[in-house]
Amino acid sequence: MKKVLFCSVIAAGLTAFITGAQAHFQLIYTPETMLEKGGKLTLKMPFTHPAESGHVMDMGIPEEFYSIRKGKKTDLMDKLKIIEWTSNENTGKAYEAEVKLRGLGDNVFVLKPTPFYEASEDIYIQQITKSYVNVGDLPTDWSEVQGLKAEIRPLTKPYNVIAGGTFTGVVLSEGKPVPFAEIEIEYINFPADIENNKFADVGMISSPSHAIRSDASGTFTFGVPKAGFWGIAALGAGPDTEHEGKELSQDAVIWIQARDVD
Repeated sequence: MKKVLFCSVIAAGLTAFITGAQAHFQLIYTPETMLEKGGKLTLKMPFTHPAESGHVMDMGIPEEFYSIRKGKKTDLMDKLKIIEWTSNENTGKAYEAEVKLRGLGDNVFVLKPTPFYEASEDIYIQQITKSYVNVGDLPTDWSEVQGLKAEIRPLTKPYNVIAGGTFTGVVLSEGKPVPFAEIEIEYINFPADIENNKFADVGMISSPSHAIRSDASGTFTFGVPKAGFWGIAALGAGPDTEHEGKELSQDAVIWIQARDVD
């Protein structure tokens, strides 16, 4: 009986996946987030709809871009380079950066883009985004709060999530938990071709998006069904609600990489 009940719960979770209009997601993408040693690393940063290889938004100059390793912040604004990113719908202005990783430990990359005006909704969107790259399997910074206006604090290693397991995080606004935050989750369903700055033509799964809410303590848990990259966005989590006289959705975004068990 317990086994039947468990299978029913898993099935219910999987049927909660939704299709249709997918969400905006700011990416900080590199194909592998656990490296044996340091060296040069290229990060791609389009603002797009990764679940459906949908519209790529033209990005403005980011407000901030930096990394944190062992608690030390390194400004990376001078590493940013304008590129064009192509989806199955269009080509838009994006950014890339080539950085050099030195030593062992976690590297937390933080991008604070300039607010983007979404004409169809008549609002501005600012997705404060975090991505993690580990060197040498030495955990250092992954569980720490970075002190952002809006962020998701991971309670599960974001670069080593087990496919078929779960990821847990806490939505924070200026360091304080956000109860019942609206959360959108999307899979990079069309593999990213970093050599040609584009998504692949064909997707991998049929239901690549999901929607949940945090609980009263700001905590949420997501059942991760497939290996690959998942973006998690807590909508309107930040304290800033207006930009240039219009509504602003200041979102917290975190990227995780799920892996199959060998």
